[in-house]
Amino acid sequence: MRQHPIPPVTEPLQYRAIGVVRGIYEPSDPAVPTRGAIRAADGQTIEAVVLGRLLTLMRRHLDLSLPHLWVVYPRSREEGQLHLQMVGVWEPSTLAQDAEEPACSDGLPEGDDYFSVRGELIYTRPETQDFVVKVRQLPRADGERPIPFKLQLRGEIPLEHLRHFVSLDLRRQEQALQLERLEVLSPIAQRGNRGGKGGGKGRRPAGGVRGPEGARPNDESPPQAGRSIDSRNTPARAADSQQRSQDPRATAGSPSHSRAVSRPPR
Repeated sequence: MRQHPIPPVTEPLQYRAIGVVRGIYEPSDPAVPTRGAIRAADGQTIEAVVLGRLLTLMRRHLDLSLPHLWVVYPRSREEGQLHLQMVGVWEPSTLAQDAEEPACSDGLPEGDDYFSVRGELIYTRPETQDFVVKVRQLPRADGERPIPFKLQLRGEIPLEHLRHFVSLDLRRQEQALQLERLEVLSPIAQRGNRGGKGGGKGRRPAGGVRGPEGARPNDESPPQAGRSIDSRNTPARAADSQQRSQDPRATAGSPSHSRAVSRPPR
């Protein structure tokens, strides 16, 4: 039985963007239950969509009038607005299938609102505590290569780490993901400039941070306590080289070891 909703990292430069948010999911329209919002404990209403087979699990096993710890993929759609793709729920006390095996705790050592993001640091502005990370995705089964998506995040990262692969521990604060820990892993190999234009070091990427609608992050399988189910009904895969998209009931792991970065004053 898996002990954690966020799987361990299996490759040194593995992309992913995954986290947990506790709250009550409220569909925007009862006739369309896959679109709505999570009403979090801090009073924030966070736009959300339900992916994969999670909807079936919700209908059969969960009391949606109560808060649950949702496993989610974060997206940056609009300035100052967090968007979540719901792919699992972590609630061993409710969902554990083996009655003889002790259930895991419904809480996590990292606490609620924890996020793990791994990708390329493509923009940072330390003076305003803004930065952007690009997360790449695996090709789909039909060979189509999904467009990488960008996450707008909060925290102070020095300019010398620009164009490096980074591993981040973050915490949701209202509608933003705030940096708590940073690990700089490797410089990113740069491709040749096209059209003779400069690389624009430190510039904000054009087109903001909007990602493709319905794009899947390079996350590993999000869990539901008790067993693992493929949320897209496809074989398990890991992020960018091993993305596993499961309809989770249990996933073991813990974030990679990191060095602490002092949180900037708000």
